[in-house]
Amino acid sequence: MTQDLFGICPYVTAQRVLRGKWSIVILHHLEDGPVRFNELQRRLPEMTHATLAKQLRSLEEYGVITRTEYPQVPPKVEYALSPLGEEFRPVLAQFEAWGLRCIEHLGKDRG
Repeated sequence: MTQDLFGICPYVTAQRVLRGKWSIVILHHLEDGPVRFNELQRRLPEMTHATLAKQLRSLEEYGVITRTEYPQVPPKVEYALSPLGEEFRPVLAQFEAWGLRCIEHLGKDRG
C-alpha cells in the first residue's frame, strides 16, 4: 500500500528517497561541499564500496545529490548536494540536535 503513496504522501515519499542505512550520513558528509567517491569511502570505512555506490546512485536518481564526472586521467568524480539536497540542510541540523538529545537521554538511562 505504501508504494501507491509514493509521490502523494510526504512521509512515504521522504522515507523512500532517504531509504538505506547510510543516506542521511552521506548527506551530512556532503554539507560542506563536493566530495570525491574515495574521500566518502575514507570517511565511512564501515561501508562497502558497493553499498556506497548504490546509495549514491539512489540519492542521485531522486535528485538529492549531483554527480559530476571530470574528463581526466585518473578519472575524477565528485558528489554534491543538489538544490533539493541543499533544502535538506535544516532537516540535517534538526537530526543532529535531536540525535544529541537522544544521546543525552540514553546516557542518563544508562547511568
